[in-house]
Amino acid sequence: MFYQVRPNQMDSWLAQFAGQEQLPLVLDVREHWECDVVRLGQDARFEQVFIPMADIPARWHELDKERPVACLCHHGARSMRVAAYLVQQGFAHVANITGGIDAWAHECDPGIGHY
Repeated sequence: MFYQVRPNQMDSWLAQFAGQEQLPLVLDVREHWECDVVRLGQDARFEQVFIPMADIPARWHELDKERPVACLCHHGARSMRVAAYLVQQGFAHVANITGGIDAWAHECDPGIGHY
């Protein structure tokens, strides 16, 4: 099972992993061109990794199953599919960022823009 987390709830989701050896991961599953248009700003509370959804089956082994992962896409549909896939692969702490980067821009950081 994975959690559905709105962007304005990320503070709470991230707080539960504070003090762990590895930072939680925001896994951006959008296409490269989308990441070139809009991306999250740097945040000391998490690391960002970009792996397009189509590449996840071949590349999920690059991720640590014990590391908390929050999946992100444009509106939340692709990231929800990836979150479910990661749970099937045995990942322990998975969340889908509901509403995606579009909701993030509305709820948390309007300066990142929209597309």
